[in-house]
Amino acid sequence: MNKDTAFFGHPVGLRTLFLTEMWERMSYYGMRALLVLYMTGAITGFNPGMGLSAINANAIYGIYVGMVYFMVVPGGWIADNILGHQKAVLIGAIIIALGHFTLAIPLEQTFFLGLMFVVLGTGLLKGNISTIVGNLYRENDERRDSGYTIFYMSINIGSTLGFLICSYLGEKIGWHYGFGAAGIGMTFGVYQYIKFRHLLEDAGQKPNEMSDEKRSNLIKWTKISLIIMFTVIGAGLLGFITVDPRVFAENFAYFLTIVAGAYFLYLYGFAGLKNVEKKNLLLLFVLFIGAAAFWSGFDQSASSLSIFARDYTDLSIGGFIIPIGWLQFANPIFVVTFAPIFAGIWAHLARINLDPSLPIKFAIGLIFMALSFIVMVYAVKLAMVTAPVGMRWLLLTYLLQTWGELALSPIGLSAFSKYSPKRYMGQMFGLWFLASAIGGVLAGLLGGDATVDGLSSVQPIFTFMIQYYAVIALALIIMAYFFKNREKT
Repeated sequence: MNKDTAFFGHPVGLRTLFLTEMWERMSYYGMRALLVLYMTGAITGFNPGMGLSAINANAIYGIYVGMVYFMVVPGGWIADNILGHQKAVLIGAIIIALGHFTLAIPLEQTFFLGLMFVVLGTGLLKGNISTIVGNLYRENDERRDSGYTIFYMSINIGSTLGFLICSYLGEKIGWHYGFGAAGIGMTFGVYQYIKFRHLLEDAGQKPNEMSDEKRSNLIKWTKISLIIMFTVIGAGLLGFITVDPRVFAENFAYFLTIVAGAYFLYLYGFAGLKNVEKKNLLLLFVLFIGAAAFWSGFDQSASSLSIFARDYTDLSIGGFIIPIGWLQFANPIFVVTFAPIFAGIWAHLARINLDPSLPIKFAIGLIFMALSFIVMVYAVKLAMVTAPVGMRWLLLTYLLQTWGELALSPIGLSAFSKYSPKRYMGQMFGLWFLASAIGGVLAGLLGGDATVDGLSSVQPIFTFMIQYYAVIALALIIMAYFFKNREKT
C-alpha cells in the first residue's frame, strides 16, 4: 500500500505518532486521576495519602497542569531551533517515563520531583508531536482535519487505558502502584516510537536553518537556563524555598496570561509577519481565548468533579464500589464514539457550504460546557437534600463536555497547524497548549474555591462558570462576523 495512504487513508507515519500519543496520554491521565485524591487522602489507614486541604491540593493540581502545558512553549522553541521535533519527542518521552517511575517511590520529595520530570518531558513531547502530524501532509491537503481527528482519538484511547488501570491500582491497592503503572505505559510508548520512528521520514526531523554560530549561542543559553531551573527545583525539594500553593497558583495564572499576551503582541508587531499572517494571527488569538476558558471547566474532572464523585456520589455497581477514576473514562469513551460523527458532520456541512466558522465552532464548544455545569448545579441541589446521588449526573456532565471538546479541541489543533506562521510553527503549538496551561491553573483555583466548604461552596462557583461561558460564547459569535472570510484565504 502507498505509504501516503497506509494508515486509514493517511500517511503511515501517523500510526507511529498515534501510538506514541496513546501511551503518553495513558500515563498522563492515569496519573492525573490520582493526584487530588492522593493529596487529599488521610495520612493514616488503608492506602494513606498526603492529608492536604482541598484548597491546597487543588492549587497544586492547577499548578501542575499549568506547568505541563506552559513548558510546551519552550519545548517548541527548543525543537524549532536546536533538536528538531522528532528528537524532542523522543527525549521528552524518556523523561516522562522517568517521572512516573519516580512518582512510584513513596516519599514526599520524590512525589514532587516526579511531577517535575513529567512536566519537563511533556513540554518536549506534547506540542512537537502535534507539529509532526501537520508536517505529514502537503500544504493544501484536505485530509489534514480528519488526520488530526484520528490523532485525537489516540488521546482518548490512551486516557481510557490510564483511567482503567491506574485508577484501579492506585485506589484499590496503593497510590504508588498506580503511578508505577503509568511509567510502564510510557515505556511502551518509548519502545514503539524508537522502533517505528523511521516511518516519519523527514517530517519534523531537522530544526530551522541558521548559522552554526547562532545555533551554538542558543545551545549555550539553553544550558544555562536549564542549570538555573534545576537549581531552583532542587532548592525547593530540599526545603530551602517554600511557597503557598494557592498564592503561587494565582500569580502563575497572571504570569501565563501576560506571557501569552506579550508573545502574541511580539509576533504581530515585531516578527516580520506579512499582512495575511497577521490576520491569521488575530484569528488564532480569538481561538486562544476560547480554548483557555474551555479548559478551565474541562479540567474540573480531576478536581472538583472528582471530589464530588468521592464524597457525594453512589459508586456501587452490583455491590462493587468502582474506583472514582473510572467515571472519568466516560469522556474518552464518548470521544471515540462521537469523534467520527462530528468529523462527518463538519465534512457534510463543508460539502453544502454550511460549515461553521472557527469562532462559531468554539462558541458551540463553550455552550456545551455551560450546559454541563447547569447539570451539575442541579446535581448539587439534589445532593444537599439526599446524598449520595446517582452516577448519571456526572455521566451526563461528561457527555456534554465531550461534545464541547469535539467542537473545539481537534478543530483548534488543525487551525493552529494551518494558520500559524510557518517559521514559528513549534512555538505556535506551544501557544495553543499555553491556553491549556491557563485553563488548568484556573481549574485548580476554581476547584479549590468550589470544594473549600463542601456542597455550600460548589453551587456558586458552578453558577459563575455557567455565566462566564455564556458571555464568552456570545463574544465569539459576534467576532465570527469579522472573521467570516478569513478561513477562505
